[in-house]
Amino acid sequence: MSPRTAVVTGASSGIGAATARKLAEAGFHVVLTARRADRLEALAKELTEQGSSASVYGLDVTDRAAVDAFATALDQYPPVHVLVNNAGGAVGTEPVATADPADWRAMFEVNVLGVLNVTQALLPALTASGDGTVVVLSSTAGLATYEGGGGYVAAKHGAHVIAETLRLELNGKPVRVIEIAPGMVRTDEFALTRFRGDADRAAAVYAGVAEPLTADDVADTVTWAVTRPAHVNVDLLVLRPRAQASNYKVHREEPQ
Repeated sequence: MSPRTAVVTGASSGIGAATARKLAEAGFHVVLTARRADRLEALAKELTEQGSSASVYGLDVTDRAAVDAFATALDQYPPVHVLVNNAGGAVGTEPVATADPADWRAMFEVNVLGVLNVTQALLPALTASGDGTVVVLSSTAGLATYEGGGGYVAAKHGAHVIAETLRLELNGKPVRVIEIAPGMVRTDEFALTRFRGDADRAAAVYAGVAEPLTADDVADTVTWAVTRPAHVNVDLLVLRPRAQASNYKVHREEPQ
């Protein structure tokens, strides 16, 4: 395989970091982006010590000028074939009636406009590669609603619609659009951020669930999808742990 670049947003932790590791193992030069450059540097060091190829670029995906500058900087790397739009997150569980619009705005900025910014900026390079892939890491929240999730659900519905619309608009172009929609994934930060640092509430999300998904589970799935033959497009793949039948039906073991 000739040298190819995969860009991963939100690569400083969780699913993003795990995906960067898996793509590096698959032979891609991985460009790690996120706001926390120190974490990216540590991950890049880990990957290069293992014989993989990785670069770091501190980036806030909600800053369009910075995203455009990043797209220009990619000229120094092998051709960009893969973009993994992973940056995102949830804030708060308040009902629609009392939610803070600032929280909704923050979630919309990163989950929707962040995907739009980076995808728009990198589409010319992905198209020019002759075999490009845009991955949108959405969520089962982008497919079904649940109480207390209004802002996050709205944002992830937006990300889902970007992927669905872009696929239609790029039909006939050498670019695939893949959406991976994970359900319950236990990572170090997602629930903790959502509950504003309340570790007990964050832990309760996974209480009694023997095996929620891990970041590695999602990363394996992303890597499998982007390494299918170029004519194979995984339009939408919903990924849940066996214990989760829907956003609101989860099997929990009784405490022993």
